Amino acid sequence: MNTLLETYNQDLFLTINALPGTPGWLIDFATFSAEYLIFLLPLMLLIYWFTGGRAERETALFAIVTAITGLTLNFLCSAFYFHPRPFMIRLGHLWIDHAADTSFPSDHGTLFFSITLALWARGNWGSGGILTLVSLLVAWSRIFLGVHFPLDMAGALGVAAVAVIIVTLFWRKKGETLLSCCEAVSICLFSLLPERIYQLFSRHP
Repeated sequence: MNTLLETYNQDLFLTINALPGTPGWLIDFATFSAEYLIFLLPLMLLIYWFTGGRAERETALFAIVTAITGLTLNFLCSAFYFHPRPFMIRLGHLWIDHAADTSFPSDHGTLFFSITLALWARGNWGSGGILTLVSLLVAWSRIFLGVHFPLDMAGALGVAAVAVIIVTLFWRKKGETLLSCCEAVSICLFSLLPERIYQLFSRHP
């Protein structure tokens, strides 16, 4: 990475990173944001799939495919480029445990930004706006706690943008077919549940 850019990256990290003496409640809040807000994503997509109409199911599937594409691009990036995490070069303060693997781009960031941009791309302004705020909170918290650099999150946003473009191009040709297949699989799987539960989850307008 460019030396000047890396210097800026490290300086910005040190500006955001929590220092000794930071209030415990703020560390706890950041830890919750960094480690547990991710569970909102599958919950939100399940709600889209099972409580909405076909348009909502298409949005959920579009977001899932975008997230998978983004994480695949992350894997390819990490195969060719390694960037240490702050604690691996003894920079700043680490507040949560984390594996000593590559930091760029952030998997958490890519997952959140991919689904966020997917919602925007599908015209879901309300959900997209809320998830934008949540995504920024998660990005801040993981820098604040010492497991990521700011550029890891910027890189994640870039990867997510590329993923949305790729999936949008794919969707124009194969999106309808993929959605129909997934709806059929969903109905088939939930038909194995008790009758009342099946009726609840099989209402596909």
